[in-house]
Amino acid sequence: MYVKIRLQRHGKKGKPFYWIVAADARAKRDGKYLEKIGTYNPNVNPAIIDLNVDKAVEWLQNGAQPTDTAKNILSYKGAMLKNHLVGGIRKGALTQEQADAKFAVWLEEKAAKVSDKEAGLSKAQSEAKAAALAAEKAVNEARIEAAKPVVEEVVEEAVAEVEAAPETIDEAASKAAE
Repeated sequence: MYVKIRLQRHGKKGKPFYWIVAADARAKRDGKYLEKIGTYNPNVNPAIIDLNVDKAVEWLQNGAQPTDTAKNILSYKGAMLKNHLVGGIRKGALTQEQADAKFAVWLEEKAAKVSDKEAGLSKAQSEAKAAALAAEKAVNEARIEAAKPVVEEVVEEAVAEVEAAPETIDEAASKAAE
């Protein structure tokens, strides 16, 4: 039996959610699988990947072949590196402690990169929000300035009419009689 590590699609239309599974290569994409080893949610940035690295390494050691996307996910989470280190232990090039130390260092570096990306994304999002707010303020000020001259012209016309109007009723009556 030929085993593949691949993605099994779940979720609704336009909102995919994947299970990372070990399945017989002859099975349908969303059909029968041997074991679920993780999940992948690409709907958020950065994508959320929950993977049982030990189970993935076990399947890789037993000869399971990952698909291209699954291989990228396994590499991202360190399963491919751990598989490589286990091969080095088996050949005698490394000890278990050395392999665990290398893997722990790699995990720390990866966690730092992910946190930097999240910080950069939140900073970019806040800058975009501030820019949108500034643009909205500029539009509102322009709208206020555009409406102001119309009000001033009406006020000026009203003042001119009041100044031109006669001061008393007697003067108005004498002007009307003329």
